[in-house]
Amino acid sequence: MNKPLLLSWVAALAATLGSLYFSEVMHFIPCTLCWYQRIFMYPLAIILGIAFYRNDQGIYRYVLPLSIIGMLISGYHTLLQKLPFLQQFEMCTTGVPCSKDYINWLGFITIPLLAFIAFTVITISLLMLARRPRV
Repeated sequence: MNKPLLLSWVAALAATLGSLYFSEVMHFIPCTLCWYQRIFMYPLAIILGIAFYRNDQGIYRYVLPLSIIGMLISGYHTLLQKLPFLQQFEMCTTGVPCSKDYINWLGFITIPLLAFIAFTVITISLLMLARRPRV
């Protein structure tokens, strides 16, 4: 069994289902940065699932850029919510502001932080996969 590939797929699937839960069940309206994060996360749930099923060891070449870009966006979004001085650079000009906290579990866990954790887990898992010797 390919554990790094499985872990990355489970992280992407959990993030995708969590995102859909927050928007469709809890009726949280996604901001612009949330949509960008979804654009990078949702395909990962499908691509990594297929790669795990096919045991595709080379998938990191295609998926790693998506994961790293998503990690950068969610990291910026997390900082935007937690550091008030960054709000002057906020991208969201219409609709829900990107600095809005729908959840704030334990005083620091927000939706963008959850996305950042998922992207980081995926990125680290794929880097582990890339470092494996070819069989």
